[in-house]
Amino acid sequence: MVPLFQIFDKTVSIYMILGVIGVLVVMFAMYRLAVRDKLDEIEMLWMVLVSFIGVFLGGSLLYGLVNYRMILALIRNWEQVDSFGTFLDCILSIFGGSVFYGGLLGMLLAIWIYRKKRRLSHRYFDAAAVGIPLFHTFGRLGCFLGGCCYGVECKFGFTYHYSLAPDANGVSRFPVQLLEALFNACLALILYRLFRRKKLEGRLINVYLYAYPAFRFLDEFLRGDTYRGLWWGLSTSQWISLLIILGNTVYLLLSHKKTDKKTDAG
Repeated sequence: MVPLFQIFDKTVSIYMILGVIGVLVVMFAMYRLAVRDKLDEIEMLWMVLVSFIGVFLGGSLLYGLVNYRMILALIRNWEQVDSFGTFLDCILSIFGGSVFYGGLLGMLLAIWIYRKKRRLSHRYFDAAAVGIPLFHTFGRLGCFLGGCCYGVECKFGFTYHYSLAPDANGVSRFPVQLLEALFNACLALILYRLFRRKKLEGRLINVYLYAYPAFRFLDEFLRGDTYRGLWWGLSTSQWISLLIILGNTVYLLLSHKKTDKKTDAG
């Protein structure tokens, strides 16, 4: 695996490179969806850009919250923070990473706000449901090559030698990131077909919010990294998966009930 490499005397992260490629691919795909569905291409591209701001903020925030012990350590040792530069270094260390679920929730909130402000149709949200797993595919490929997260020990897996996480190196591990990348790619294709055939209009994001959390809950058992925290036998991501499925179900039930009331009133 190649987590870092040199370009013009600059150290570059493979995760960052694949993330940039993912952004460009998603922007192109969303533009094509807008053209084919006769949506406003510029609005679609602006929505994508706003959504990635949500990804950055949400992912960084949840990363810091998951590593809350670092926040507590900063508070306990506040007297040692002798300058703004030291404080900034601490903040970058605490919030310098990213957690996918934080990015996902930040993205959904950003898209919802933008769509409401611009009064865009539900088809824009349906298009976003296609773009999210497409982007995530590249993210997980970056995780695999970078070794920032890794699978359980496995006889037929891959062995890291240069992972940024020392515990990952020297042991054959199940390629859980490749499995998730494959799942996301397949999910993006399925949602694309539903979008093109105008099936489940206005509900494709709900399909995604059932499919991915259910898969993620199961695939977490194949993860070998535990730094995200374990609570009563389940990881932080598994608890968030369950909460998303529950929240998605409640939202659909309330929406159905609201639709029934409008029908009765009509």
